[in-house]
Amino acid sequence: MTPLWIALQFLTQLPVRLSGMPTPEQTGRSLLFYPLVGGGIGALLIAAAHLLEGAPAVLQAALLLTLWVGLTGALHLDGLADSADAWMGGFGDRERTLAIMRDPRSGPIAVVVLVLLLLLKFAALLALLEQGNHLVLILAPVLGRSALLTLFLCTPYVRAGGLGEALSGHLPRSTGIGVSAVTALVCLLLGGIWTLLAAAGVFFWARRMMIQRLGGTTGDTAGALLEVLECTVLMVLALQVA
Repeated sequence: MTPLWIALQFLTQLPVRLSGMPTPEQTGRSLLFYPLVGGGIGALLIAAAHLLEGAPAVLQAALLLTLWVGLTGALHLDGLADSADAWMGGFGDRERTLAIMRDPRSGPIAVVVLVLLLLLKFAALLALLEQGNHLVLILAPVLGRSALLTLFLCTPYVRAGGLGEALSGHLPRSTGIGVSAVTALVCLLLGGIWTLLAAAGVFFWARRMMIQRLGGTTGDTAGALLEVLECTVLMVLALQVA
């Protein structure tokens, strides 16, 4: 169960404590549990939505988005901010892009991108809540974290050392492909073909950009992928119920 606790500790702010330092193999296997952690986040969002049913829909959407960000510790939003600054400020240069992503400061581009993404997520959540469509709230966090598993399965990690290298280097490939396939099938049944196609489109578009600029992925670009994919899934689901 250690890989599951590693995934929970890394991806959420839940009070998970490991009994000791995990091995690289356990760290790599933790990727297999990313979709399951996404399901747990989605289940908490659904439970919160049911508890908030008596509140105005606008307030429900705001509180759910706040809970969502709080549960994840804004981990992937930070990656999106760093990636946005780096992509605009890197001027197409690989080393400059990587250097900007290492800078902890956020520029105006990062702020604008974060505001726009959170605004789109809020609007999509509001539309779904007004339709009483709570079950689909599980799809975005599941597909987002499944995308991270798939990304590490098929994309080189370009920074030497660190967690990302351990994840990529010790991920069981055949099992990872199976987990990704099962997750995609479940999400297809719950969300429909258009939701899955939109998620796949965002994945391949973002991966292509990473390969062209960096030759692979980093933790920041992986986080950016997750956030953009989650937002896309929510918008597609909201448009389907409109």
